[in-house]
Amino acid sequence: MDVIQKDKFISKIDSSDLVSRDLSWVKFNDRVLDQSKKKSRTIFEKLKFMAITASNLDEFFMIRVGSLYNYLDYDKERIDYSGLREEPFKEKLMMDSQAFHSRQHEHFIHEILPNTEASGFVLSNVKNLNDDEQELIREYFFKAVYPMLTPMVFDGYHTFPILMNKLLIFGVVTINPGEKKDNRKLSFVQIPSNIPRFFEIERGEGVVYVPIEEVIREHIVSLFRNVVIESINLFRITRNGDFTLEETEDMDSNFLEEVKRKLNERKTGRVVRVEIEEGHSKWMMNLLKDRWKIQNDSIFKVKKESMLDFTSFWQIIGNKRFKDRMWHPPAQVAPLSYPLAGRSDIFQTLKQKDVLLHHPYNNIEPIFDLLYQAAEDPNVMAIKMTIYRLAKHSRITSALLKAVENGKHVSVLFEVKARFDEENNIQEAKKLQKAGCFVIYGVSNFKTHTKLLLIVKKDENKVTRYVHLGSGNYNEDTSKLYTDLGLLTTNEVLANDVSEFFNVITGHSMPSSYKNLITAPQGMRSQLISFIENEAENAKKGLPCGIFIKVNSLEDSESIHALYRASQSGVPVKLIVRGICCLRPGRKGLSENIEVYSIVGDFLEHSRIYHFHNNGDTRTYAGSADMMVRSFEKRLESLFRVQDPFLEKQLMNIIAYNLKDNVNAYIMQEDGSYKAKTPGENEEAFNIHEEFFKLTPEIVENVRLLQ
Repeated sequence: MDVIQKDKFISKIDSSDLVSRDLSWVKFNDRVLDQSKKKSRTIFEKLKFMAITASNLDEFFMIRVGSLYNYLDYDKERIDYSGLREEPFKEKLMMDSQAFHSRQHEHFIHEILPNTEASGFVLSNVKNLNDDEQELIREYFFKAVYPMLTPMVFDGYHTFPILMNKLLIFGVVTINPGEKKDNRKLSFVQIPSNIPRFFEIERGEGVVYVPIEEVIREHIVSLFRNVVIESINLFRITRNGDFTLEETEDMDSNFLEEVKRKLNERKTGRVVRVEIEEGHSKWMMNLLKDRWKIQNDSIFKVKKESMLDFTSFWQIIGNKRFKDRMWHPPAQVAPLSYPLAGRSDIFQTLKQKDVLLHHPYNNIEPIFDLLYQAAEDPNVMAIKMTIYRLAKHSRITSALLKAVENGKHVSVLFEVKARFDEENNIQEAKKLQKAGCFVIYGVSNFKTHTKLLLIVKKDENKVTRYVHLGSGNYNEDTSKLYTDLGLLTTNEVLANDVSEFFNVITGHSMPSSYKNLITAPQGMRSQLISFIENEAENAKKGLPCGIFIKVNSLEDSESIHALYRASQSGVPVKLIVRGICCLRPGRKGLSENIEVYSIVGDFLEHSRIYHFHNNGDTRTYAGSADMMVRSFEKRLESLFRVQDPFLEKQLMNIIAYNLKDNVNAYIMQEDGSYKAKTPGENEEAFNIHEEFFKLTPEIVENVRLLQ
């Protein structure tokens, strides 16, 4: 792409009042990569963030770039927030993706590789091993690897094989001795995913990691006897994984089969990216480009000094000998943790007061305690729950199975369309259904993303409903890594709202109005916009006003323009948006009163909080929903109001701490770029991922968002 064309793109993009969702995402992954560049981190922490950027990029190409190809391949019109049409937008997106790919690999080559040996391990090819180590490799290849490899030739007699998504693949160009180059053939050798990515060799106090592709490359001639190998080319493909279910009212009985069929399609979807070693066969690449209908900008070349698929670093990070070299949360318990005086007290505690959990500073155990006690308590009559993502071997499933076994009525909505967790959710849902649970696999054309739990218990002569409402999944693994919020309560108003919402989900019921719950797709967008507009009206009247929002993503244009109007009315707007942000802050005459921060660090910021000053009569909500079109229109979502004065201040303090952070924070600029926030002169470092473990009730009581 020439300079004039690039400048044309930049001019078009900068003139838009909205930032492109996909271009914003690339900048988010840059902030993740930035974590790997911090000098304070060990090399193992750096490898972790490298692996996360690679996993993020895989999903980005499967879903976002895959979605773009759904428009390109079928000549459907699409105009991005940047103002660009499909083809020019793809050019710009690939240009930015290629630039990120280069930064990623340059960092690995120049900053990671030179420092491995000092950290107790090395990455090595076979030729750099000593004789004994090479013999170990040879034995490993012929005993464990060779039997699993299948060369697949493509020629006039053999059809083009199905090459799998995200696997390492050797493309081997061969020719019979004495024949002309016109008769050369292409064979593929896929490396199965169940072979460890690295062969590990103990060397003194350290470990040598030999990539599996180097093991195979060294012995690949054994798969191609009596032919001339012209070139050996390692590559990896990413396929379109974006699919939607064409749902109809009469498809209920075949719903799971339809999901399974779509999952199989994901494995063979159109190729949207090829990563390949430099120096590859041009003949092979021309054949693949023609076969897959891709252009040069979708081909990502990897230098010989680097390697394909950084997600493999999890094997190194997971080595127990390096466990103490990884970052671990402070050992102390957060002072505001749930007061566990014994599992038998949890029902009694919740009858007396609400409890707000802020994970991982407060652990997830109270939720499991509540579920397990409910499963065993003879006075518990029913358990209702929504599930989006679960851990492998989930304790949630175990508790629900125990409840069914003990005769409780259990209703579970398992969202089997939770992206990349479809198969696990289907398996867990079938397990519950077989045991006697009432299982719902989804609601019409909507994904159920809301996080709700309702337990109905008979206490003496009355029925008490115990409710949990949250921002995160009921997943004990991610709860240690994601910051999330959960409210445990017996508040009758919220209990009525949640009961009504479950009736909508599990039955044929039209929702009535809720008192302390805002739901999507019924009216969440309009309700939030009305709160924003109310702050604007207060600003015009000279009354105290302010909007403070913490979300994962901000993409909904209607909400963004409402925030613009509030800014123009004089409302101070402070947004904490971890990932995608399509709002452009600080633009003169448009958004001068809007500031946008992004927190990226050791914990994944996943909680959502909406706080409106409302002339001192504050409105504060938390829940599962981001400010995105999909959240407002295509998902069942909920935001719950927190009215208890102290718990509301806890939420306000979360926002205040996020705004104070100067270690993990980035400030969004008007052009859509980000600058790292660092401690000022005479200012101490403030890292929320440490400070929340030190939080005291006194700090919470004194929180102020408007000075």
